[in-house]
Amino acid sequence: MIESAIAFAAVFLLALMRIPLALAMGFTGFAGLALMRGINPAIASTSQVIFETGFHYVLSVVPLFVLMGNFVSRAGMATELFRAANSFVGHRKGGLAMATIIASGGFGAICGSALATAATMTRVAHPEMTRHRYKESLSTGAIASGGTLGILIPPSTVMVIYGIITETDIGKLFIAGILPGIVAIACLCMAVVYVTWRDPDAGPPAEPSTWSERLQALRGVWGVLVLFLVVIGGIYGGFFTATEGAGVGAMGAFLFALLRGTLTWRSLFDILAESARTTAMLFAILIGAMIFSSFVNFTTMPGDLKEFVIQFSPHPIMVVAMMMVIYLALGLIMEELSMVLLTIPVFFPVIMGLGFDPVWFGILIVTIVEIGMISPPVGMSLFVVSSLLPQVKLSTIFKGVWPFVMADVVRLCILMAFPAITLILPSLMD
Repeated sequence: MIESAIAFAAVFLLALMRIPLALAMGFTGFAGLALMRGINPAIASTSQVIFETGFHYVLSVVPLFVLMGNFVSRAGMATELFRAANSFVGHRKGGLAMATIIASGGFGAICGSALATAATMTRVAHPEMTRHRYKESLSTGAIASGGTLGILIPPSTVMVIYGIITETDIGKLFIAGILPGIVAIACLCMAVVYVTWRDPDAGPPAEPSTWSERLQALRGVWGVLVLFLVVIGGIYGGFFTATEGAGVGAMGAFLFALLRGTLTWRSLFDILAESARTTAMLFAILIGAMIFSSFVNFTTMPGDLKEFVIQFSPHPIMVVAMMMVIYLALGLIMEELSMVLLTIPVFFPVIMGLGFDPVWFGILIVTIVEIGMISPPVGMSLFVVSSLLPQVKLSTIFKGVWPFVMADVVRLCILMAFPAITLILPSLMD
């Protein structure tokens, strides 16, 4: 237990020294194994982790879904989604902000990246909200929070990484994210309603659309529906695995971008280069976390912690609640994916020991990551929006996102209180 505590302190210290967390976790894990088992076993264990992670077949889903997201971003599908959502809700107070959130959910269903979703919706939705004199706090808050739906509504790279680390069925994780994603959209839209109730001038209504215009707008989103149904429907129906589904999705997104005339040799090179950079970053963090996890599992910490929480067995949900509070606190000071990879080796054995479903816990983890991505002062989605809108003060974005953070906390409580929301669809796959 003491060894693990020292290792965690070392990782945090290295992170504060601005050493990349992948290196901090990998070096600490290697050093810990070397001190406890010897240098040769540590080298053997570390090299095996690097080899197995790099050549893990299931992990090929990560670059494929990243590639799929970059292709759909280039294809301009987000514009059609926003136009369709706007035609139905744009005429209400805060309607454009709601349309942004709904469109972000739709785009997340074919993207899988929160940051890509936030960046794309900033370019698509912000000019329209500015034209209708929306307050920047509401428009940027809606964009940043809506962007996080990219990692909840399948496909999701975070779910893939969680599934690999915990050996949880990735297909079930994908399907489990659908209903919580709908709950998330509803909660974020209610946050918009709250903001415009407090300040009607924050989100003036846009021009209403006729039913003819709405039907015309819906025709523009057929590509999104086809891609989602083919990938997720194929996985749900057992026609192919999550990895095969990622390949089908990447090819489908490539064809859509090609048929729409948005691909050039230059843009194709940029897409491939960006996908490679993102994949390399994710693999580096994952390898570092796996090395650190090997060290933690070698210590007595998982067993000691499991024995400690057994005393809470009459009220095991309180243990989960305490974990979520810890995650919320860590999300204020740490990068979200690194935070999860650092803590999963400790928390997951406890969850399994208490008899909770790993799929349900995985969705809670993704929800926590979403909250962290929009929680000041280190929420990554906030800085993505800020980098694309340099004319908007960062303090304005921080102020505008808090109602959405609270809405996400309410959503987290709903998912904890009603596990059936998460588990009903995966149960039908058995």
